[in-house]
Amino acid sequence: MATNPEERPEERQRRELEEIRRKFTEVGARLGSAFEPASPQNDDQPPALLPPAAPLDQPTRPRWQWLAAVALVFVLGTGLGYLLPRSGGAQPAPSPPQPSATTPAAPRTSTAPSAVVPRSCLETARRGDETIALLMRNVRNQRLARALKAYTLASQACREEASP
Repeated sequence: MATNPEERPEERQRRELEEIRRKFTEVGARLGSAFEPASPQNDDQPPALLPPAAPLDQPTRPRWQWLAAVALVFVLGTGLGYLLPRSGGAQPAPSPPQPSATTPAAPRTSTAPSAVVPRSCLETARRGDETIALLMRNVRNQRLARALKAYTLASQACREEASP
Protein backbone atom coordinates (compact mmCIF):
# COMPACT_ATOMS: atom_id res chain seq x y z
CA MET A 1 0.00 0.00 0.00
CA ALA A 2 1.79 3.08 -1.19
CA THR A 3 1.22 6.21 0.78
CA ASN A 4 1.08 9.60 -0.74
CA PRO A 5 2.89 12.25 1.37
CA GLU A 6 0.44 14.90 0.20
CA GLU A 7 -2.56 12.86 1.34
CA ARG A 8 -4.38 13.94 4.47
CA PRO A 9 -4.23 11.60 7.48
CA GLU A 10 -8.03 11.30 7.60
CA GLU A 11 -8.18 10.11 3.99
CA ARG A 12 -5.37 7.62 4.57
CA GLN A 13 -7.10 6.23 7.68
CA ARG A 14 -10.41 5.93 5.80
CA ARG A 15 -8.73 4.07 2.95
CA GLU A 16 -6.93 1.72 5.33
CA LEU A 17 -10.16 1.05 7.20
CA GLU A 18 -11.99 0.24 3.96
CA GLU A 19 -9.20 -2.14 2.94
CA ILE A 20 -9.32 -3.91 6.32
CA ARG A 21 -13.11 -4.26 6.07
CA ARG A 22 -12.80 -5.66 2.55
CA LYS A 23 -10.24 -8.25 3.71
CA PHE A 24 -12.40 -9.27 6.67
CA THR A 25 -15.38 -9.65 4.35
CA GLU A 26 -13.37 -11.88 1.99
CA VAL A 27 -12.12 -14.06 4.84
CA GLY A 28 -15.60 -14.25 6.38
CA ALA A 29 -17.12 -15.32 3.06
CA ARG A 30 -14.43 -17.99 2.67
CA LEU A 31 -14.62 -19.45 6.19
CA GLY A 32 -18.22 -18.82 7.13
CA SER A 33 -19.43 -17.76 10.56
CA ALA A 34 -17.70 -19.05 13.67
CA PHE A 35 -20.82 -18.44 15.76
CA GLU A 36 -23.47 -20.14 13.61
CA PRO A 37 -23.69 -23.81 12.65
CA ALA A 38 -22.76 -24.68 9.10
CA SER A 39 -25.72 -24.52 6.77
CA PRO A 40 -26.54 -27.59 4.66
CA GLN A 41 -26.61 -25.42 1.52
CA ASN A 42 -22.83 -24.78 1.68
CA ASP A 43 -21.76 -28.36 1.03
CA ASP A 44 -19.48 -27.27 -1.81
CA GLN A 45 -17.12 -25.47 0.62
CA PRO A 46 -14.65 -27.58 2.63
CA PRO A 47 -14.67 -27.17 6.43
CA ALA A 48 -12.36 -24.46 7.72
CA LEU A 49 -10.26 -26.66 10.00
CA LEU A 50 -9.55 -30.29 9.32
CA PRO A 51 -7.87 -32.53 11.90
CA PRO A 52 -4.31 -33.43 10.91
CA ALA A 53 -4.03 -36.81 9.30
CA ALA A 54 -1.65 -39.41 10.73
CA PRO A 55 1.38 -40.05 8.53
CA LEU A 56 1.10 -43.26 6.59
CA ASP A 57 4.67 -44.38 7.25
CA GLN A 58 4.29 -44.26 11.07
CA PRO A 59 1.49 -46.42 12.49
CA THR A 60 0.06 -45.27 15.79
CA ARG A 61 0.39 -47.48 18.85
CA PRO A 62 -2.77 -49.02 20.29
CA ARG A 63 -4.06 -47.57 23.54
CA TRP A 64 -3.46 -50.80 25.47
CA GLN A 65 0.28 -50.63 24.69
CA TRP A 66 0.51 -47.15 26.21
CA LEU A 67 -1.40 -48.27 29.30
CA ALA A 68 0.82 -51.34 29.66
CA ALA A 69 3.95 -49.16 29.41
CA VAL A 70 2.66 -46.80 32.10
CA ALA A 71 1.77 -49.72 34.39
CA LEU A 72 5.21 -51.28 33.83
CA VAL A 73 6.98 -48.03 34.74
CA PHE A 74 4.85 -47.77 37.89
CA VAL A 75 5.61 -51.35 38.96
CA LEU A 76 9.34 -50.95 38.27
CA GLY A 77 9.45 -47.69 40.23
CA THR A 78 7.64 -49.26 43.19
CA GLY A 79 9.96 -52.28 43.18
CA LEU A 80 13.05 -50.11 42.95
CA GLY A 81 11.83 -47.93 45.81
CA TYR A 82 11.22 -51.02 47.93
CA LEU A 83 14.70 -52.40 47.25
CA LEU A 84 16.62 -49.20 48.01
CA PRO A 85 18.11 -49.08 51.51
CA ARG A 86 16.21 -47.04 54.02
CA SER A 87 17.96 -44.56 56.29
CA GLY A 88 16.83 -44.99 59.87
CA GLY A 89 14.60 -48.07 59.86
CA ALA A 90 17.33 -50.74 59.61
CA GLN A 91 19.94 -49.17 61.90
CA PRO A 92 19.86 -50.20 65.58
CA ALA A 93 19.22 -47.49 68.11
CA PRO A 94 22.39 -46.18 69.73
CA SER A 95 22.87 -47.27 73.33
CA PRO A 96 22.70 -44.57 76.00
CA PRO A 97 26.10 -43.42 77.29
CA GLN A 98 27.27 -45.10 80.48
CA PRO A 99 27.91 -42.74 83.40
CA SER A 100 31.51 -42.81 84.52
CA ALA A 101 32.22 -44.09 88.00
CA THR A 102 34.79 -41.41 88.79
CA THR A 103 32.54 -38.37 88.40
CA PRO A 104 29.33 -38.29 90.36
CA ALA A 105 26.39 -36.66 88.61
CA ALA A 106 25.28 -33.40 90.14
CA PRO A 107 21.68 -33.44 91.34
CA ARG A 108 19.31 -31.26 89.40
CA THR A 109 17.72 -28.57 91.45
CA SER A 110 15.86 -26.67 88.76
CA THR A 111 12.68 -28.00 87.20
CA ALA A 112 11.68 -27.54 83.61
CA PRO A 113 9.15 -24.74 83.21
CA SER A 114 5.69 -26.01 82.37
CA ALA A 115 3.82 -24.20 79.63
CA VAL A 116 0.64 -22.60 80.82
CA VAL A 117 -1.77 -21.69 78.07
CA PRO A 118 -4.19 -18.88 78.79
CA ARG A 119 -7.85 -19.85 78.78
CA SER A 120 -8.63 -17.32 76.05
CA CYS A 121 -6.09 -19.03 73.74
CA LEU A 122 -7.83 -22.37 74.23
CA GLU A 123 -11.09 -20.65 73.37
CA THR A 124 -9.46 -19.20 70.25
CA ALA A 125 -8.39 -22.66 69.10
CA ARG A 126 -11.90 -24.02 69.68
CA ARG A 127 -13.49 -21.12 67.77
CA GLY A 128 -11.00 -21.54 64.94
CA ASP A 129 -11.84 -25.24 64.64
CA GLU A 130 -15.54 -24.39 64.54
CA THR A 131 -14.98 -21.79 61.80
CA ILE A 132 -12.88 -24.17 59.72
CA ALA A 133 -15.52 -26.89 60.08
CA LEU A 134 -18.18 -24.51 58.74
CA LEU A 135 -15.95 -23.52 55.83
CA MET A 136 -15.20 -27.16 54.98
CA ARG A 137 -18.91 -27.99 54.96
CA ASN A 138 -19.43 -25.03 52.61
CA VAL A 139 -21.74 -23.28 55.08
CA ARG A 140 -21.90 -19.67 53.98
CA ASN A 141 -24.52 -18.00 56.12
CA GLN A 142 -24.96 -16.14 59.42
CA ARG A 143 -23.54 -19.08 61.40
CA LEU A 144 -20.22 -18.64 59.62
CA ALA A 145 -20.28 -14.88 60.17
CA ARG A 146 -20.95 -15.33 63.90
CA ALA A 147 -18.26 -18.00 64.24
CA LEU A 148 -15.72 -15.85 62.41
CA LYS A 149 -16.53 -12.84 64.59
CA ALA A 150 -16.25 -14.95 67.76
CA TYR A 151 -12.90 -16.32 66.56
CA THR A 152 -11.61 -12.82 65.84
CA LEU A 153 -12.60 -11.55 69.29
CA ALA A 154 -11.12 -14.61 71.03
CA SER A 155 -7.91 -14.22 69.05
CA GLN A 156 -7.57 -10.59 70.14
CA ALA A 157 -8.21 -11.55 73.78
CA CYS A 158 -5.60 -14.32 73.55
CA ARG A 159 -3.03 -11.90 72.17
CA GLU A 160 -3.71 -9.42 74.96
CA GLU A 161 -3.54 -12.06 77.68
CA ALA A 162 -0.46 -13.84 76.31
CA SER A 163 1.63 -10.75 75.67
CA PRO A 164 3.99 -9.79 78.52
